Amino acid sequence: MPCPSLFLTHLVVLFCVLKHSVDSKSLQERQRQQMARGLPKQKPITGVKQIIVVASGKGGVGKSTTAVNLALGLSANDPSKSVGLLDADVYGPSIPKLMNLKGSPDLTDNNLMIPLMNYGILCMSMGFLVDDAAPIVWRGLMVMSAIEKLLRQVDWGELDFLVVDMPPGTGDVQLSISQNVPVAGAVIVSTPQDIALLDARRGAEMFNKVHVPVIGLVQNMSVFQCPNCLHQTHIFGSDGAKNLALSMGVHFLGDVPLHLSIRETSDSGKPVVVSAPDSAEVWAHLRPLGRQLPCPPPDDTGRAGVSRP
Repeated sequence: MPCPSLFLTHLVVLFCVLKHSVDSKSLQERQRQQMARGLPKQKPITGVKQIIVVASGKGGVGKSTTAVNLALGLSANDPSKSVGLLDADVYGPSIPKLMNLKGSPDLTDNNLMIPLMNYGILCMSMGFLVDDAAPIVWRGLMVMSAIEKLLRQVDWGELDFLVVDMPPGTGDVQLSISQNVPVAGAVIVSTPQDIALLDARRGAEMFNKVHVPVIGLVQNMSVFQCPNCLHQTHIFGSDGAKNLALSMGVHFLGDVPLHLSIRETSDSGKPVVVSAPDSAEVWAHLRPLGRQLPCPPPDDTGRAGVSRP
């Protein structure tokens, strides 16, 4: 027969283990509730119907060029729609150069910044507030404050679409925007090579975690066509983003070629959608991007329903 004292010891140990398990679960539940209460409540941007973010897992894949031509394509496809463009890349703002805009925004009587306009698109960027050559050397809290001002202290008027050019990666800015405003969906830009696709997947998974629908993937620099012999070369590989979209169950929004005219028009501040609207590159690749966004009117949460392919 087991020793009574040993039996009692086992009971005490078992009780302590069970109590610790229950306490741990209760603590986890309390922490979960506290975190949920601590999350910022999403608040729509006044006057803006739908927000579409253009993101990439890494820099240098043509995200800003895609965002600019997407905004212009939305406007060109339906001139009745009003479109705005927000440059959320605080450290490396590109929209002023791409949209050929200079100067500082004026203020309304309510001290709201008035966006600058070109090609019919309202634009706001940190690049309007600092000198071109001035580096922005800020810690995270200052960047978050700047993003809050760009989101809340701009008089957008009435917009059907606000296209947001996100910084590369999956950091504070992406989380702040996703948690503070209702985002209709995210467009992920990648080049075809494997190293870029790894980061593109991470970017898409981040948006899934914060409950932002991934509208689809754009494959930039998909093919180079020799201007002399017209031979096509897939310098960075082929169909990488298309296969990634298929594996993730999201839309593949199309290819954008590695073409001299797209680079030249971007550098000159005359995006190809407006400077060469009848070119093959525009009609075959860039204008269709706007038509493929599966964004019906948002529901009462401010998010659009995004269908799966």
